Amino acid sequence: MLASENFQTHLYNRSSIYKPYNEELASMAKQLTTATADAAGIDAAQAAVDYGNPSKQMLGSNNSSSNSSGSSSKTSSSNSNNNNNNVANGLSSFVASHPSAEFEGFIRACVDEIIQLAVLQGTNRSSKVVEWHEPAELRKLFDFDLRDQPDSPDKLRQLLRETIRFSVKTGHPYFINQLYSGVDPYALIGQWLTDALNPSVYTYEVAPVFTLMEEQVLGEMRRIVGFPNNGQGDGIFCPGGSIANGYAISCARYQYAPESKKNGLFNAKPLIIFTSEDAHYSVEKLAMFMGFGSEHVRKIATNELGKMRLSDLEQQIQFCLDNNWQPLMVSATAGTTVLGAFDDLLGISELCRKHNMWMHVDAAWGGGALMSKKYRQLLNGIERADSVTWNPHKLLSASQQCSTFLTRHTQILGQCHSTNAAYLFQKDKFYDTSFDTGDKHIQCGRRADVFKFWFMWKAKGTKGFEAHVEQVFEMSEYFTNKLRERPGFELVLDKPECTNITFWYVPPSLRQMERNQEFYDKLHKVAPKIKEAMIKKGSMMITYQPLRKLPNFFRLVLQNSCLDESDMLYFLNEIETLGQKL
Repeated sequence: MLASENFQTHLYNRSSIYKPYNEELASMAKQLTTATADAAGIDAAQAAVDYGNPSKQMLGSNNSSSNSSGSSSKTSSSNSNNNNNNVANGLSSFVASHPSAEFEGFIRACVDEIIQLAVLQGTNRSSKVVEWHEPAELRKLFDFDLRDQPDSPDKLRQLLRETIRFSVKTGHPYFINQLYSGVDPYALIGQWLTDALNPSVYTYEVAPVFTLMEEQVLGEMRRIVGFPNNGQGDGIFCPGGSIANGYAISCARYQYAPESKKNGLFNAKPLIIFTSEDAHYSVEKLAMFMGFGSEHVRKIATNELGKMRLSDLEQQIQFCLDNNWQPLMVSATAGTTVLGAFDDLLGISELCRKHNMWMHVDAAWGGGALMSKKYRQLLNGIERADSVTWNPHKLLSASQQCSTFLTRHTQILGQCHSTNAAYLFQKDKFYDTSFDTGDKHIQCGRRADVFKFWFMWKAKGTKGFEAHVEQVFEMSEYFTNKLRERPGFELVLDKPECTNITFWYVPPSLRQMERNQEFYDKLHKVAPKIKEAMIKKGSMMITYQPLRKLPNFFRLVLQNSCLDESDMLYFLNEIETLGQKL
């Protein structure tokens, strides 16, 4: 008998959890409305009914004109927040984009649904990670169509429930498929607040709190990185680590070829970017996007641990010099996507100084380790970098997206990207316009991604982030040790550096085979088959991939600090259960 057969506490409930739960919502509605109703002197039972039936309160519905009393009608009509005049205009199907009082019940009911289904049930170990359907089947099950006439509030709530039902629950403890997971409650609240305020962080006048908040958070992150003069420099919150890496390329180009801002790359000496063959693909993509061309991104070979080979880097730099090309920058990686390898940042910094190149560190994944005194040594040398990408939505589990670009160069973002648009960045404003940050980034509108991270930081403290990081590293070490003890499990890297654990599961049918090409061809098919079975079952999600000549292997990545030792055993048991008969 397999160990997983006795591991009942982590077997998901095979009956659907997505049944209507109007009674539960009605109970919640009663609790929420009783206090308010008592204070307002209205009937609590009627308030609960209205709360559970937002269609009665939404403008344009058949019940919108019915009121329990004349006084409530007067109150509604005199509400200064109610400027939806569609009834007066005879536009019964038109609803202005404004949260009038009539929408309060609908909003509260929808939020309750989200909390119950997506936040609580969707992250419960007893529920499925995903209810899988093929595209053609899903199109039949879900109403994707758009029509001339609006849907009713009840239909909208149904669509809300079904969207949750058919979506992957990335906050589920058993979603270990990507470099993000979990639902941090403080980050969630932070994201909801910024969506409610809907700011755009480009001028102080429209985002005063978030402008100062960004300055504080980015400054503290630069101090943690170890930039000189107490973290002097600049930074920006970006829509993803890929764009942050693009900022690094842009700043490097301006630093060493400032004329390119005006003249572009035409008739200029070729500028060469160096990065690891295991680096994130965004380095090459952004180089292509910015006109460098993929041939000007030199891929440096890695060693058996996945780290950039400094000998190959030096040889390729010399090759470029011999061809009268300009070595522009090295994009090192602190936590590669697949193996979780940390490049030798100290050695790379020496080569960058020697050849006068920009040093960038893509620490989108591994940057969170800087929060831990125990594990920050993995990034020794990062303080020498010109710039750093660091994504709190990865190892620190902030909600997506939460990505930062940090640089030691105080003025370069503005110098590199400013166009001085007079309709937005007027210089004669009544306040200090140095706080208008918009001209230094390539976007115009920009989300206030800072708040969810700041709110998490306030709630947990730096010590809380440190404990979080050390918990996920501890669990990765526990998983690795248990994996070594299991027949049929083999590590790709014997000693993983980060919380990426890469491994093969060899089913019993292959264990006695000679390790020849036939064996590896069959092993290559094992991980996809197990992945298919777990997704159709809904029990967990873990990714797999090949790497150069290696056949497909699993990659478990941990950043959810709610996971414990029993979860690590569950992962091993489930993979074994699904793969033993292959």
